[in-house]
Amino acid sequence: MPSSVVRVFEDPFEYQQFFRAADVELVVTERGDYVADLKRMDFHRLWMQRTRQSLPFVAKAANHKHRVPVVFLADEVQLPIKVAGVELSAGELLFPASGDECHYRTAGDCHLATMSLAPDDFAAAGRILTGRDLASPKATQFLRPAAGLLVRLMNLHKAAADLATTAPDIFAHPEVSKAMEQALTEAMIACLVDETDLGRAVRRRARTSVIRRFEEIIEAIPDTPLYVIEICREMGVTDRTLRLHCQEHLGMSPHRYLWLRRMHLARRMLTRGTPGQTTVTEIATGCGFGELGRFAVSYHKLFNEAPSATLRRGM
Repeated sequence: MPSSVVRVFEDPFEYQQFFRAADVELVVTERGDYVADLKRMDFHRLWMQRTRQSLPFVAKAANHKHRVPVVFLADEVQLPIKVAGVELSAGELLFPASGDECHYRTAGDCHLATMSLAPDDFAAAGRILTGRDLASPKATQFLRPAAGLLVRLMNLHKAAADLATTAPDIFAHPEVSKAMEQALTEAMIACLVDETDLGRAVRRRARTSVIRRFEEIIEAIPDTPLYVIEICREMGVTDRTLRLHCQEHLGMSPHRYLWLRRMHLARRMLTRGTPGQTTVTEIATGCGFGELGRFAVSYHKLFNEAPSATLRRGM
């Protein structure tokens, strides 16, 4: 049965748990009050979601093999974002490869729209609408559909998200949800078939293998602070090599990325801690911050509150 979810988040860790069709790990890269809006609509076959985040971030997204997704900027005047080090602008469509993983990097407020179908449903839709089976590309593609087609897709996507906010019960009406799903599917397929390949497919496997190995090491011990020297030794690469790849995909040095990761890890532990049983000092040192005073200052600059305030709020 079709359904919808509309949520507002102030915690990026909680927010990333609500993504569909991909596993997402998100690191906010600048200070400020973080707010994320998420509108998610599940039709019979089509899944779609619309998200907006108030602060710049780097996110590693691993697409599920059992879904065929498309991604585009939901705001026509939005600044471009980087996907695997390649720029995605308004008016373009990202067509990820099945099971592919890459980093998304934003420079400010970001408004994203996504849609996905199961591979069999995607192939069937292509067969019905175009006379041929369609499939996920072997390499992630950056496409530019005809302007009118993408505008139609954007308008339909926004209209569905607006209904999820103002009239969620409408999704319970079979004919309404069916008509909406059909229109969205047709608009998506039209954009994928009538397109211009921008020649920016993410085919640089040798280049992406380094950043992928970097993330694999981080994932292996998610609650443990890591350091560049240890990682370079484990990967068998030089600091310069790792730095160049991180700059391309993450927009920052590995030192900065790992520091941000440790700060967010500390925040997560403070949120889950119990005052009187857990102390800021224990968490800070456990995350690799030896100087409590410097940690407290940096924490306040990044999250706009003292570590002790986060600990109290987590009660």
